[in-house]
Amino acid sequence: MVDLPMAVEQRKSLVREFRSLADRALERAAERGNETAIYLEHDSAISYGAIFTEAMALASGLSRLGLVKGDVLSFQLPNWRETVAIDIACCWLGLVLNPIVPIYRDNEVRHILADCRAKAIFIPDSYRNFNYAKMIAELKSELPLLEQVIIVRGDATRAAECSYASLVNETGAYPAQAAIAPDDTKIIMYTSGTTGKAKAVYHSHSSLAHAIFNGVDGWGLAEGDIMLMPSPVTHITGYANGIELPFFSEAKAAFMERWNVDAAVAYIERIKATFCVSATPFLQELVEKAKSSGCRLHSLRAFACGGAAVPPSLITTTRDVLENCRAFRVYGCTEAPLISVGFIGEDELLLAANTDGRVFNWDVKIIDDNSDELGLGCDGEVIVKGPAMMSGYGEESQTAQSVDSHGYFHTGDIGHLTPEGAIVITDRKKDIIIRGGENLSAREIEDVLYKHPLVLEAAVVAMPHARLGEGVCALLVTRDGTKPSLAELIPFFQQVKLAKQKWPERVEYRTEMPKTPSGKIKKDILRKEVVQNISSTTA
Repeated sequence: MVDLPMAVEQRKSLVREFRSLADRALERAAERGNETAIYLEHDSAISYGAIFTEAMALASGLSRLGLVKGDVLSFQLPNWRETVAIDIACCWLGLVLNPIVPIYRDNEVRHILADCRAKAIFIPDSYRNFNYAKMIAELKSELPLLEQVIIVRGDATRAAECSYASLVNETGAYPAQAAIAPDDTKIIMYTSGTTGKAKAVYHSHSSLAHAIFNGVDGWGLAEGDIMLMPSPVTHITGYANGIELPFFSEAKAAFMERWNVDAAVAYIERIKATFCVSATPFLQELVEKAKSSGCRLHSLRAFACGGAAVPPSLITTTRDVLENCRAFRVYGCTEAPLISVGFIGEDELLLAANTDGRVFNWDVKIIDDNSDELGLGCDGEVIVKGPAMMSGYGEESQTAQSVDSHGYFHTGDIGHLTPEGAIVITDRKKDIIIRGGENLSAREIEDVLYKHPLVLEAAVVAMPHARLGEGVCALLVTRDGTKPSLAELIPFFQQVKLAKQKWPERVEYRTEMPKTPSGKIKKDILRKEVVQNISSTTA
């Protein structure tokens, strides 16, 4: 066994500016072994000492399976404690980690495992009525590089499987710690894109650390803060702010395995959670629950929303209902995490409600179609550069298409900068509706629709228009399931003074919106459905 205090001192002398997750986990285990790192809903908590010991046992087991530095190890797991041990063990051995969101099925998983050349994968046997072990067993013949299938919280029943429990139950000396350089690849994540096959996004140890520090510094996370994490730890938000945050800051994390607003309220009250970064619908439900129950969640000081559109009214309503909580938008993506950190100050409510946050530790430019930089307040494509940016995509051609010769990542988002240092995202390039030669912002129309008292969710997409080329179609989820006709909505458009050319010419209703794992509405699916629905009614 390694003598922890001695090992920490040795590492401190060798590593100055850069410290990997493995270094930090070792240090915390030695100095704060019994202290809570991460709270769990149904168990007590994860302590620094216990999780490090588990990670070292796992690292030994993975070494015995033949995994070596540079090999790719995937996991498709919920927000379980085992993900923390897997992350530390992989970093200790120099393995490259590939998180896969649990809702992905055969087609996505086949593509991801083959594309990243995974040597091993951690999966549940079954979870939420889906048999992961059966899926992987059926895919394995198409994945010749996948040598190990490790079952978490279940027994290995097939010849090609082993169990997580068997790996961590064996004792012995810690394996040698791999030498890690800041720019070595740490994780491969796949974009939860709305079109085409998901692209492999490579992040280094350094870029991920900078992404975490952006949040810590931008939000002032400190001792006493507890980050509630209902977003999947297989997504960049959950991975950085759930698994890794407690090792890179004084804040702790709190895993939620599955979002449920009643459970979330009880959990926040029990552990006194102070912060949350998650999807807009979660905040909406939390505010509505607080309204109906009278619970004010006094410990919660901030809720950052990213991924999906955030109605300005939700930001102000949160302030009214949860007195101590400030809600705000943040902006980023898997390739460029946390470009903005929101506005959290007492006197920044209007900025929080009407912008996508304060740009923090990123070089952001707005350019026109000729790549010329635009001034404040002018809409154009958002391009960014910073130390938290991805290393690149899995395919060089994809990187070349998205990262220019000056190192700026072209986001494909349309927006502008403000004098206050904020960014405002007005659209995606592909979300612009060109109606009779005029560019209309889908985002602007959606923000107006959210002001309607019946509207819970809104998405606006282009639809075919015989005379104008494209028309405006609104897809809505209402609070009570009612479906007002287009004619019944017109007085509302008049009341809010929405320009007539921006009025939806068609309205459709959904019980729920199709979404990516990060909460973004999948507009490509909605566009196809609208076209099909129009075709079927005109046939």
